[in-house]
Amino acid sequence: MKTQIQGIPCEVKYTTHSRSSPAKTNAAPEHCYPAEPAEIDFEVFDRKGYPAAWLEEKMTEEDVRRIEGEVLKEASQQEKEN
Repeated sequence: MKTQIQGIPCEVKYTTHSRSSPAKTNAAPEHCYPAEPAEIDFEVFDRKGYPAAWLEEKMTEEDVRRIEGEVLKEASQQEKEN
């Protein structure tokens, strides 16, 4: 998936992702649980497809949140296609 980090064009490949799950609070206490956020792991590559650890180091929290959103969007689109 093409994206950018700090304005530098790159590619990311998500290795794993899981959807978020809502909290369950309308049951007996032993059957309640808190919400769980989505979990996303991805790797960063330069435009030629080589691993780019140097670029990962430049990522801000804003970059991470934006890329995670892009990954979730793409994963959702792929699920719809299948």
